Amino acid sequence: MSGHKEAQEMLLMARRDLKALGHMRDPALFDDAIFGFHAQQAIEKALKAWLSLRRRRYPLTHSLRALLTLLEEEGCGVGRFMDVVRYSVFAVQFRYEEAVPEVESLDREVAIADATAVVEHVERLVGAAGSSP
Repeated sequence: MSGHKEAQEMLLMARRDLKALGHMRDPALFDDAIFGFHAQQAIEKALKAWLSLRRRRYPLTHSLRALLTLLEEEGCGVGRFMDVVRYSVFAVQFRYEEAVPEVESLDREVAIADATAVVEHVERLVGAAGSSP
C-alpha cells in the first residue's frame, strides 16, 4: 500500500474518533478516561498518517511523544503540536485499569480543538500530496 493511501486510511479512522468526541462533551455521560482515549486515538492516528505520508514506518506505540519525535527526525515542523503529548495518559493501556489517569483537568473543548488541529493539519498535507503530479 502506498504511503498516501495508508495516510488516507489512518485519517479516516482519526476522523471517526473526532466525530465521537463531538458527541461526548457531557462529562455526566462520558467519563474523562473514555473521552481522553478518543482524543488520544484521533491524534495518534493522525500522527501515524503523517508518518505514512513521509513513507516512514512507525512503531506499534501509543506514545504521542515518540510519534512526534519521529516526525521531528523527518524534519517536520511539529513544535506547535508538542502539547498534545498530555493525552498519551489516556492511551489503550489505561482503559483496562480501574484508576483514571492523573491529569490536572480535562478541558473537553480544548481537547477537541487540539485533536482537530492535528487531524486537519495532516489532512492538508495529504491533500497537497494527492494533488501533486
